[in-house]
Amino acid sequence: MLGFILFFGFFMILILWGIMIRNNIVRYFNATRRAWSEVANFELQKVKTLDHLEKTLAQYTQFEKSTLEKVTELRQQIMHLNLTDADTSQLQRVEQLNQELMRNLNIVVENYPELKADSLYSQMMQEIHEQNENVSAAITIFNRNVEAFNNQIEVFPNNMINTITLSKKSIRPFRDPITQQNYSYRPNF
Repeated sequence: MLGFILFFGFFMILILWGIMIRNNIVRYFNATRRAWSEVANFELQKVKTLDHLEKTLAQYTQFEKSTLEKVTELRQQIMHLNLTDADTSQLQRVEQLNQELMRNLNIVVENYPELKADSLYSQMMQEIHEQNENVSAAITIFNRNVEAFNNQIEVFPNNMINTITLSKKSIRPFRDPITQQNYSYRPNF
């Protein structure tokens, strides 16, 4: 009888331990989804500023049609950013368009010095700069959550519990290929 109680107690502890591991995997996955939502929300906040920027640039860019088109394309890409699933390739495209736009805006300012003095333009550029910083911070948080989640589902025995109960796959972290090109250092992993 004592053996049965010990076996049953050990079995219950094992089940509770498995449940705790499973619940932690779910927590880390949900934190990663929340972090991705924050990245997408910060990107969507750019849309409002881009709408105003588009109207302001229209006055100055009669001959700078490509810049106006880049603003429109960036806004459209952000609007189509998947809010529920982490699509880092789509985010890479948005960030690439954002960088191209910022380069083009510098050229427009050089061609139209009065635009640089326009307080509305200056305010919008400051907002875009702040929003880009918010996106960068949100991407950092997202990548940290992805790392924590991936570690949670890949270490033993969590990987067994994940395979049996949830079958969650590793999430790919966001990497900016343009930024990576600027660094010659490559770790030897």
